[in-house]
Amino acid sequence: MLFRHYYHCGLKINSILIAMTVWGDESTVIVLQKMRFPLQKWELHFFITIKVSNFAPMKPILTITGSDSTGEAGVQADIKTISELGGHPMTAVTSITVQTTLGIMQFYDIPANIVEGQIEAVMNDSQPDVVKIGLVRKTEILDVIVRAIQKYRPRHVILDAVSLSSRGDELIGRDMVEAIRSRLSPLCTLIVRKDENSMHGFSNRYASAIAVFLNQGDTIRDAELKAKAYINSQVMRASELQGRSSELYNEFLDAVGDNFRTASDVKYYADLLNVSSRYLAQVTRRISGKSPKAIVDDHLIREIELQLNTTDRTIQEIAYHCGFSSQAHLSNFFKKHMGISPTLFRKTPPNS
Repeated sequence: MLFRHYYHCGLKINSILIAMTVWGDESTVIVLQKMRFPLQKWELHFFITIKVSNFAPMKPILTITGSDSTGEAGVQADIKTISELGGHPMTAVTSITVQTTLGIMQFYDIPANIVEGQIEAVMNDSQPDVVKIGLVRKTEILDVIVRAIQKYRPRHVILDAVSLSSRGDELIGRDMVEAIRSRLSPLCTLIVRKDENSMHGFSNRYASAIAVFLNQGDTIRDAELKAKAYINSQVMRASELQGRSSELYNEFLDAVGDNFRTASDVKYYADLLNVSSRYLAQVTRRISGKSPKAIVDDHLIREIELQLNTTDRTIQEIAYHCGFSSQAHLSNFFKKHMGISPTLFRKTPPNS
């Protein structure tokens, strides 16, 4: 027996019960359990409404989309939403992303024959009535999806077309956008339009919720209304996932300040902070617009300038002080960044 829990609460003040209700249907068995807690002159009543299914198995929903390693969108969010609302999620993954809370670093598009195999396995074995489609990056994968829809003719096809990430990064090219619009859109029951101001994964979860309510027999209008109510409740109680980028950036700057004279290799700092060089680069570029190497070099340049302007050390002594192997090494580095040799820089009056 499957239980889906909805919470139903009421407040009794001077024998007047004020209650909030939740949606249900005629076949729903409602069980109310009252727990009473005296609070001075009035009582607070909590009612737990338990919606019990009619011994029927959960109806499957196939979602065809990409993987989001943050769990905030993609197939992971589909599985979560469909499961929360009482559906049975089945999947066909089209792409795998290397992704952090800052954005996508890399894609791996699943070969079309593997995507086709996933769809065929689900459609042949479970015959879902509702299919939700998200990220489709390759024409070959689009061909597979179009053929499957035409062959199996699911009752509802929901398209949550993904073309841009929440950070504005382009996920698919314009040719692919047009191909989806001309070939896939006409086969769909509903096309979800993305709100540019919404949180990461918002339209993803909204489309998944619609899929569940359509699968339960609701009309498109009712499914949309219920999905909006569900999503609004999620927005109220959940904030977007936050990564450690700001904290890591400050830790990196501190590490550079302590070690730039002896360590200029980005991998050294990545290992010191226990992150990958690629993630460290993503963080520094997102926050400062500079690569980690450029930030280390900036520290070195400022230190060389300080030594040239405020000390009587020779160029060779400054080179050793700043961790260079020779005077020539420092001179080449300095001229590359400043357009002038250390010797001429020292002779040039400040602000001239």
